[in-house]
Amino acid sequence: MGARVPVLLIFIYNADKLAEHLGIFEQAVLLALLRPQTELGKESYGRAILKEVQHRLGREVAAGAVYSTLERLEAKGLVSSELGPGTPVRGGRPKRHYRIEADGVRALNAVRTVTDRLWAGIHLPLKGTR
Repeated sequence: MGARVPVLLIFIYNADKLAEHLGIFEQAVLLALLRPQTELGKESYGRAILKEVQHRLGREVAAGAVYSTLERLEAKGLVSSELGPGTPVRGGRPKRHYRIEADGVRALNAVRTVTDRLWAGIHLPLKGTR
């Protein structure tokens, strides 16, 4: 019998598939950029996005959670940002404005499709086992 040859398994990281696995909070941030429901949300800077996400989720959210999520989404290419001009109200400091990219819209569509497939045939409200 011949010698055994070790087999190496190579896992390729597929960034395109990563978009399909958006968490609820990431979805809330992307949706806040896509279709803001409040006037402030239409401003598309960090604090406005925070208020929009709080409105959508119906609860308080830490500002740091929104900012770190925006950074993560930007690293994935789902969101982009640019600095706006400084304003006297902010002591001349500029605001960073965010926008959803085409890949972000595709990611939302993909996650919605998967979610709909998961829930297909399930009728609400769900009945407990007790």
